[in-house]
Amino acid sequence: MDFSIREWLNLALRWTHVFAGIMWVGQTYYFTWLDRQFARLEKTAAEAGQSADLWMVHSGGFYRVEKKKELGVSPELVHWFRWEALMTWLSGMLLMVLVYYVGSGLIDPDVADISKQAAVPIGLGALIGGWLIYDIAMRSPLGKSTAGFAIFALVMTAGAGWGLLHVFSGRAAYLHLGAMFGTIMTANVWFRILPAQKKMIAAVAAGGGD
Repeated sequence: MDFSIREWLNLALRWTHVFAGIMWVGQTYYFTWLDRQFARLEKTAAEAGQSADLWMVHSGGFYRVEKKKELGVSPELVHWFRWEALMTWLSGMLLMVLVYYVGSGLIDPDVADISKQAAVPIGLGALIGGWLIYDIAMRSPLGKSTAGFAIFALVMTAGAGWGLLHVFSGRAAYLHLGAMFGTIMTANVWFRILPAQKKMIAAVAAGGGD
């Protein structure tokens, strides 16, 4: 690949990754904040016999937000928040491929004397394996224990970091560890959270719950 083209791709992917990550984190923070506010409002509103509405001001207007337990519109009108996660992961993976899998810096002969052809499958396997291990653990009895899963996650992170540092260069190892977290988070959104939300919407739309 021509050097100038690769540099422009590098720049475009980096900024796409940064902006997508900002949108993903910002959206997550916003809904986490909303959940906390409604937990407080629902308690105080119930005691006062009032509705739990949240008022906000932004961009020259006032916004009234109300949390509903039933679906008041057709499922096609429900807004989903999912593309931020996919764009963050996809841009990050393309950047990793461009910089490390196509470029240089993935391996260090002083760390492990292996070829790039052998290192790339190891890196991709670490990302997929990290998600599978996490998912199996979350659906096991271990996932029901906050303290137990925290200890498991710490051991898993330390073990993955130790293993990657014995295969890749230091920078590549830590970036793969971060990519493993990003893969876990994105896969969790698309393979666990979104299907559960679709089932919830379908059930409520069919009158199966509130």
